[in-house]
Amino acid sequence: MKIEIRKARREEISVISFFQIKMAKETEDIDLEKDVVFNGVTAVFDDESKGVYWVAEKGNEIIASMLMTPEWSDWRNKTVLWFQSVYVLKEYRGQGIFRLMYEKLAEIVNSDENIGGLRLYVDKRNVSAQKVYEKLGMDGEHYRFFEWMKEF
Repeated sequence: MKIEIRKARREEISVISFFQIKMAKETEDIDLEKDVVFNGVTAVFDDESKGVYWVAEKGNEIIASMLMTPEWSDWRNKTVLWFQSVYVLKEYRGQGIFRLMYEKLAEIVNSDENIGGLRLYVDKRNVSAQKVYEKLGMDGEHYRFFEWMKEF
């Protein structure tokens, strides 16, 4: 069965929220509050300047989702898109689902002169994801990521 990569629809907020809760638990052993995540995902649908969710759909089942958020680069005078909140159902991992999603967004970047590229961050303990990104030709050597976050 064919896998379609497309922009998510508002009626998929619940499944995307569920994916985010599962991802946080699997990757960082964090238990997220359902209402907070649901409202956070909803906020993206209410204000596209925050980002755009994309999904992978097989038949009528959403099997993966990710959030693309824009960042302005004054160095490039272009927008850079960030992959965030990438989640693929366990039974579909290792089957090239993220690759399909990546290729779809790379196609968009290549066709839009106002977009400079794609970026992502990954938990340093998530070695399997890092290998996937490296196979796609992404470079993790140039920058380190630092953050300060209020407790949630």
